[in-house]
Amino acid sequence: MLKIGQRGIRHLQRFSTASFTTVSASSIEKGQNRVVDASLTLIRERAKLKGELVRLLGGAKASTSLLGVPLGHNSSFLQGPAFAPPRIREAIWCGSTNSSTEEGKELKDPRVLTDVGDVPVQEIRDCGDHSISYPVIRAVSEKLGGPVDVLHLDAHPDIYDCFEGNKYSHASSFARIMEGGHARRLLQVGIRSINKEGREQGKRFGVEQYEMRTFSRDREVLENLKLGEGVKGVYISIDVDCLDPAFAPGVSHIEPGGLSFRDVLNILHNLQGDVVGADVVEFNPQRDTVDGMTAMVAAKLVRELAAKISK
Repeated sequence: MLKIGQRGIRHLQRFSTASFTTVSASSIEKGQNRVVDASLTLIRERAKLKGELVRLLGGAKASTSLLGVPLGHNSSFLQGPAFAPPRIREAIWCGSTNSSTEEGKELKDPRVLTDVGDVPVQEIRDCGDHSISYPVIRAVSEKLGGPVDVLHLDAHPDIYDCFEGNKYSHASSFARIMEGGHARRLLQVGIRSINKEGREQGKRFGVEQYEMRTFSRDREVLENLKLGEGVKGVYISIDVDCLDPAFAPGVSHIEPGGLSFRDVLNILHNLQGDVVGADVVEFNPQRDTVDGMTAMVAAKLVRELAAKISK
């Protein structure tokens, strides 16, 4: 019996090894692409149904759809934020606060917010990193038929020409955006980790960079922004590390000396312009040292952005 069992185990091991080695990388990729295509079809159908519902309800020119993208092969430091979308959703609806935004809009109203789910991108090194801003802003500008103005809140300018040999690194996303002509104006706020290349790239693309060292001087301008005139709208990109880590410790790149949460809300609430899209990126649940704190911060940003987009 022992010998038979050993033979059976060895046969099973050979079978298992053979099964895994005969699946080609292209087959795996095709399978994953089919899953993504099916998911995107479902997302589009849910968005259409939501649009019909909003039209029936009336009283809305635009509403917000929430889409999670757990993508991260372009991260340069820590991995981990693959779990960010469900953690943010949990924080939005956890019951510790009500469902109204500070401007008085009700999140449970489909004219304000509808969650259409996640794109099922599954990788060994999943992460919701800032590289996603390039394809999203590109898609928005192409859909609208022209460039947008971009308000980018971050500790870093993410404008390297090619970071560590990767042109699509999360540290290079805004270089690709500006090269492609997808943004007319790019305002970067909260910057406090920038080197010579970051400043040179900023000058090359005409970026308006507001560093934290001069924030007290620039506050009045930043809290009274008027964007989007003459273009197709305004896109807002928020890297959670724009905030001082005292407010949001759950990030991969901890950089002291950042914005307060109220600073960010003042900038968002007072912004004049037609906001057509936004992203909240780089929340890393594995570094959220105070239980749920950064998740609640990210959720609050999503809530207030939803209110800003819905009209």
